[in-house]
Amino acid sequence: MGRVTLSDVSRQAGVSRSTASLVLNDSPSVAPETTRRVREAMKALGYVYNRHAAMLRNPRSMTLGLVVTEVQNPYFAELAMTLEDVADRANYAVFIGYSRDDPARQRRLLDRFVERSIDGLILLPAGDTQASEIDDLLASSGIPLVLLARHFDLSHDYVGADNVEAGRLLGQHLRSMGARTVAMVGGPQHTSARREREQGFLAAIDGSDMTMYPTDGLFGEATPDGGADATRRLLDRGEIPDAIVAYSDIVAVGVYAELTRRGLEPGRDIAVGGFDDIAGSAHRTPPLTTVATFPTKIGEKCGELILERLGQAQTPDGATAVSPYSHQLVEPALRVRASTAAWRPRRP
Repeated sequence: MGRVTLSDVSRQAGVSRSTASLVLNDSPSVAPETTRRVREAMKALGYVYNRHAAMLRNPRSMTLGLVVTEVQNPYFAELAMTLEDVADRANYAVFIGYSRDDPARQRRLLDRFVERSIDGLILLPAGDTQASEIDDLLASSGIPLVLLARHFDLSHDYVGADNVEAGRLLGQHLRSMGARTVAMVGGPQHTSARREREQGFLAAIDGSDMTMYPTDGLFGEATPDGGADATRRLLDRGEIPDAIVAYSDIVAVGVYAELTRRGLEPGRDIAVGGFDDIAGSAHRTPPLTTVATFPTKIGEKCGELILERLGQAQTPDGATAVSPYSHQLVEPALRVRASTAAWRPRRP
């Protein structure tokens, strides 16, 4: 038996081929009873939609590309699942790749996505990514781009947390706790998120007697190992600050591990704070003070924005008519827990 076609389905259901096509595309204009008959005919005949053939008729592949840095962080998992839900409601599939914060690996992923004719790209740029390289890659394809969580000086569509405000919230909190010295550890150096969190923190402690240790040598991967390595380098310098601010909650996992290895108790000997409020942060020992940055909200907004770009009207010359860049920031919220609340200033 040859491949089942849409014409076979329409004959089985007793409808026109155009009606069967409308059902396939979830058109609301088809009566529920007709939709039921067509769906039953598809199931009975074993009809499988031929996406390749459809692309010959329609330039849309109905696929999106999503590239984030890594899979260890529950923050990105939650964000990706939310974005995929938004895409699914619009009948889009999502290809997901992980750059591991490596620009060369990221470029290979993007090349493969473009070769597979994705309709839109959502990118969390790897550290040290050059904006011009991304722009050059996408220029000839016309693929719309939305940046996620990190940006290139806001010269593209962007959705992410208000990282300056997140840093300010944590800085104000540690200032109110009486911390005098603080170190920020982990996270790649040349990213907007790292830069903005530090910017907000420094603004919050400006004019106080708090000081931040130099960040040279304290950058690293946004992973538990990266957090542990950065904390090790900090303590090996002979510096024991009142507080450590981890680039993210996943980095704070490594901070906790290194402090414990050295006989220092997080939350008692050194206050520890982080960013993102990932699943499990409230259940660590001690529970981690962090700034929630709401990945579900970011994923929803990001999905809606890329679909909006894909729905932009075409100009007469075939170019895509888009509105000015959209920069959407999600408001953060401080979650105070025992990793800072239990800390008390050292006696002179």
